[in-house]
Amino acid sequence: MIDSLAVFARFGDRLEIEPAEQDEFSASGRYATGLPLDDGNLVVKARDALRREAGARHAPPVAIRLEKNLPVASGVGGGSSDAAAALNGLARLWKLDIDDISLARIGLSLGADLPMCLKGKPLVARGIGDEVSPLSAFPALGLVLVNPGVAVSTPDVFKALSSRDNEALPPLPKRLDFHAVRNWLETTRNDLEAPARSFEPAIEEALKALKRADAAFARMSGSGATCFGLFETGNVAKRAAIAIRARHPGWFVAATRSMEVSDGEA
Repeated sequence: MIDSLAVFARFGDRLEIEPAEQDEFSASGRYATGLPLDDGNLVVKARDALRREAGARHAPPVAIRLEKNLPVASGVGGGSSDAAAALNGLARLWKLDIDDISLARIGLSLGADLPMCLKGKPLVARGIGDEVSPLSAFPALGLVLVNPGVAVSTPDVFKALSSRDNEALPPLPKRLDFHAVRNWLETTRNDLEAPARSFEPAIEEALKALKRADAAFARMSGSGATCFGLFETGNVAKRAAIAIRARHPGWFVAATRSMEVSDGEA
C-alpha cells in the first residue's frame, strides 16, 4: 500500500477533444514516437470505458489529439494524467450526468493512480492510490523536472522493493510555504528510489545535476526515472533548467511550477 504526497506541475502533455464522424486518436510531440494509437493506449481505454458506462447513444464519435511532452514510463504519471484528462473532458463534451465517485471508479479500473489524477490538485494518496485526501492549501513552488533519457518499468520497480512495511508519512505542517514543504520533504523518503536506481544508475546523475544547480531539495519522482528539484521561485527554476540543459543536451529538462491551492479551495 502506498502513502504518498502527489503534487501536479503546470508542465505536461496536452489533450484536444472534439466531435467527429468517427473515432480518431493521434499523437504528436517530442515523446510521441512509438506510442500505441489503439486500445493499448490509456487515453483510448478511457474513452471506451466511459462510452460503455454512458451507452453509445450518449457518447458519439470523437477525435482526440495528444501532444506528448513528457517522457514515457518516467514516474510522473503522464499516461495516467492523459487518461484522466480524457475522462474529464469527454464527460463534459458528452454532457454526461456522472458524479466524481463513478468517474473515479472507471478511472481505478484503468490504473491505480487514475483517481488522484482525476483530482488534479495537491493531495495525499493512500491504499493502492484510490484513497485520496486533497489538501486545503499548498503553495506554488519552483520545480525542475529532469529525466536522463531512460525509462523504468513501474511493475519491475515494485517487484524489486525489498521492504513493504515502512513507516507512514509524517503529518504535513498546518501552514505550508516553500520552507515548510522543503523541511517536511527532508523528513520523508521515496521507497522506490533504491530499486529504481538498481535498474538505472543514471538516476543518480540526474539527482547530482539538480544539486549542482542549487536545488533546495532533489528526489526521484514516483517509480522513476524522472527526478525533481525544488526551487524557491519559478525564475530560479528556469535558470537552473538552462544550466542543466547546457550540460546534458540529450536529457529531458523542464522548468515549471507546482499547482497551488488557496485556503479552503479544495
